[in-house]
Amino acid sequence: MADLPPPVQGPTAKEKKYDRQLRLWGATGQMALENSHILLINSGPGVVGLETLKNLVLPGIGHFTIQDSQVVDETDLGVNFFLEEQHLGGFRAEHACNLLKELNPDVQGSFITEPLESWLTQPDSLKPYTLILAIAPVRPELLTQLQAHADQALAPLFYVHSVGFYSHFSVYLPPAFPIVDTHPSPETTTDLRLLKPWPELLEYAQQKTKNHENMAADDHGHIPYIAVLLHYLEEWKKEHNGEAPQNYKDKTAFRDLVKQATRTDNPEGGEENFEEAVSAVLRSLNPPEPSSTVKEIFKAPECVLIRENSAPFWVIAHAIGLFYTKYGVLPVPGAVPDMKARSADYIQLQNVYKSKARKDFAEVLESVRFLERNANRSTQIEDKDVEAFCKNAAHIKLVRGRPFHVVPAEGDLKWGSNAKSLVFLAWDKFTATHSLDGLAGAPRPPGSSEAELEADTEKVTGIALKLASDLTKQASYPVDQDDLDTVNSQIMELAQEIVRAGGGELHSIGALTGGIVSQEVIKVITEQYVPVDNTCVFDGVRSKSSVFRV
Repeated sequence: MADLPPPVQGPTAKEKKYDRQLRLWGATGQMALENSHILLINSGPGVVGLETLKNLVLPGIGHFTIQDSQVVDETDLGVNFFLEEQHLGGFRAEHACNLLKELNPDVQGSFITEPLESWLTQPDSLKPYTLILAIAPVRPELLTQLQAHADQALAPLFYVHSVGFYSHFSVYLPPAFPIVDTHPSPETTTDLRLLKPWPELLEYAQQKTKNHENMAADDHGHIPYIAVLLHYLEEWKKEHNGEAPQNYKDKTAFRDLVKQATRTDNPEGGEENFEEAVSAVLRSLNPPEPSSTVKEIFKAPECVLIRENSAPFWVIAHAIGLFYTKYGVLPVPGAVPDMKARSADYIQLQNVYKSKARKDFAEVLESVRFLERNANRSTQIEDKDVEAFCKNAAHIKLVRGRPFHVVPAEGDLKWGSNAKSLVFLAWDKFTATHSLDGLAGAPRPPGSSEAELEADTEKVTGIALKLASDLTKQASYPVDQDDLDTVNSQIMELAQEIVRAGGGELHSIGALTGGIVSQEVIKVITEQYVPVDNTCVFDGVRSKSSVFRV
């Protein structure tokens, strides 16, 4: 019995429950979700806020809090999926919280029914929350308080609109928001280093292609295509002054050279390995040069000077930068694509790449430890974090957070901003200066009074057109009059439609927008994938979305 292997452990109940999402963002991403505490500041009809929260409760955020002082009335029942007739007269936050908790028993939920204005005056009222969702309309001075907290606590802040057939959200991230695990597409992650091979890789290729002209058919048809390409690269260099193929013409000629070496009379199942080599020429024979985005990270002030309180990202980035300066390449990721080869040969090739990746990682880790000692850092960066950075070094991304403005000041925007964004800004500006009768201080969305629909439309249109005119004057290049006319025409059309909604939400648009926003929230919480930078507008009339920087 002592010689028997341990029993195979099946997935836990939690792993079964969250199986699909664990495949997307892994155990570390799931842990980040479970450690989060999201604050939803729910205003207006409140549909998009609860739809967003629903999509975060289901995958298992740790805790949520709903701040909403409104009571349930008849209008809520027509648009809000979470509220029913029995909830009339009760607090919307309380009933929505209870129903959301039923969706996932693992998630804790709480609610606040105190008005936002007075609640924010309490000391440390925002301290417990790791991310804030603010649903329009929100008074500019209150949004300023939220942004001030976001600045101090480095807590991401989302500001979301859903009005009629249109929706919009802006993301306010910390001044430097780095993402290591960006999940690039598989075709962009293969880094075979064929143009800058190391000695062990060349030795492997020479071993596998030695005397290949006289190989048996089965052996010739199972040479890994990487070895095939390296062999013919050496042959090419002998006739081209030691230079690899430099341009498309050279690569096409090199591809023909490899293609001509394919045996056409192989009775052992063809030469798929040579076909793989031919198809890989154009995508594989490129210098392993980091993108301009990655190089900019190496030059960032936070990366150039490492201090005691520098974030781990910058310490590792500095070490990777030293590696790049020394060798002219980034660390080898170590992954090898599938290919036609014998298992033993393929495993041997994998080991060549993995061994090089481990060697590069060890050198970067040594630099990280030196930087930590030199900066007197009190906590040591984990080896696994350095290893993950080395594997993803070619695809790291840095998003620079920028504040958003409910009432834009001169110079806040640039010409080229989407016309829809200008209308939403005009909607915010109107709402900031109008209050509902009988509710002191409560913002009045344009169009909420049928008697003033036409006047409200003119006001919002006028505000948006003035924004467009101001941007024309601020533009760093001459703005074509036709372009300005097009923007003005779009503004008038959109303003009329958004004001016509009277601040109301359509459940279908709120639900769709909630799905989009929750996806971006998960990206931010897990620090995986690349979030929107920094504004997104959805047009439900044309079923189109646009992303741009404001």
